[in-house]
Amino acid sequence: MTFSGCHPGVIIQHYHAFGFRLPEVFPGLARPGLSCVSGAGSGVNITWGVRVMDLRITAGSAKGRRLRAVAVSGRSPLRPTASKVREAVFNIIGPGIEGARLLDLYAGTGAVGFEALSRGAGFVVFVEINPRRVELILKTGLELGFSARMEAHRMRALEYLGRAAGRGEGFDFIFLDPSYGSDELAMALPLIAAQGILEEGGLVIAEHDSKRLLPESSGALKLKKRYLYGDTALTTYR
Repeated sequence: MTFSGCHPGVIIQHYHAFGFRLPEVFPGLARPGLSCVSGAGSGVNITWGVRVMDLRITAGSAKGRRLRAVAVSGRSPLRPTASKVREAVFNIIGPGIEGARLLDLYAGTGAVGFEALSRGAGFVVFVEINPRRVELILKTGLELGFSARMEAHRMRALEYLGRAAGRGEGFDFIFLDPSYGSDELAMALPLIAAQGILEEGGLVIAEHDSKRLLPESSGALKLKKRYLYGDTALTTYR
């Protein structure tokens, strides 16, 4: 992958602080922590050496546009949120997505975050640990014209949550979709509650295995409703 200059509206930040050097993502950039903002440069040239899978945005300004994702592997499994479940997420959110701030934790393909942007979200923060997936999220943001309304952080979700309050972050919607077999939700939900990053009236949506029951409360968060879609469940908190 190569990066030439900075595309207007792109914000690239924080990688150096979390053991990830910018030249590994954008070899043309020499300064870790560089922010590229509107008018800063001219172009992007990105090449890929990995297999990708195709997904599509289901509604909004980018309806039908493809989302590419690093193919599933044993070392780094990927389970994109199914289109019917994404539809369910935004049926739950409803018209409140317009102008809202959404946090897409364990972003993977970025499908939920990009769906939110397509449907009118004001700003989306993607958090994903896999560097190649972060590359694809950034590239997709450029292609869809969403770069000025998004950030992508290459880091663990729990690490991001631990720092979010100190950065003054606040979100109307927080979507979590960790690996079904992990204990991440048991750690992430209390952090969300403790950090106070959910805005008043906001909603947390956790995707998980339908065989798993999440707690009725986690700190200040109280379970609102549980939805079942085959092997997948969505549990919401306020």
